[in-house]
Amino acid sequence: MFSSKPYVEQTDPPRSPRETLPTMYDLPSEDPNEPGLPDEYHYLQPQLLSATFRLSDYAAEEVFTAGDLNIYYDVRHPLWHKRPDWFAVLRVPRLYDGNDLRLSYVMWQEGVGPSVVVESLSPGTENEDLGKTQRGKNQPPTKWEVYEQILRVPYYVVFDRYTDQLHAFNLVADQYQELDLIEPRIWMPTLNIGLGLWQGECRGINRQWLRWYDATGNWIPTEAEQLEQERQQRSQVQQRAEQLAERLRAMGIDPDQR
Repeated sequence: MFSSKPYVEQTDPPRSPRETLPTMYDLPSEDPNEPGLPDEYHYLQPQLLSATFRLSDYAAEEVFTAGDLNIYYDVRHPLWHKRPDWFAVLRVPRLYDGNDLRLSYVMWQEGVGPSVVVESLSPGTENEDLGKTQRGKNQPPTKWEVYEQILRVPYYVVFDRYTDQLHAFNLVADQYQELDLIEPRIWMPTLNIGLGLWQGECRGINRQWLRWYDATGNWIPTEAEQLEQERQQRSQVQQRAEQLAERLRAMGIDPDQR
């Protein structure tokens, strides 16, 4: 829960937000007033996104990804937050201060906003996810307003798992412009990675999933898939070596003789 950590009076020169504002240890990691928990899809899809989000230009230690984690974005209203289904931030350490797993993502502590946000449409959030909701002056800004105008997220993706419809928005001249998708794939040149719909099995469930692909158009494997591919390659090499040895023996040549 949010602690009563007092604000520290500013000095001259002023002290940094890291010293004067609440940290991730002081801010709640979820909304206690929100009923229920995300459904199973909202649990599985972010895991697949994180497992396949590997950037050629960044080390794994320089990339932070999370699903269903609060982002606190306004120093004047430290309890205001949004909770994307999934997001990725570049040029921050994987661990908070190189040490802790994050409880929340606090902008005035981190200093770097997300490079991409993915939302999965739900019947109750569709209008807000697509920027169709209006808020009053004294209310927190909408999700769309936060992503576009405050965090200025370069790539915003919205997926409707009920219709398998994909929407993608790119921040151009301070406003989101929807991309005209010829196929359900989005190439993100500044990240050198793409996101698309993949038909396959994730944790025993076969359906359309959002998944990252590389510059050659190939789906990026998870760590488990990568290990399995390497195991199969070793097995194939061993099998070819055994077949060659059998042919040599048939020719009267001992392959083991040196």
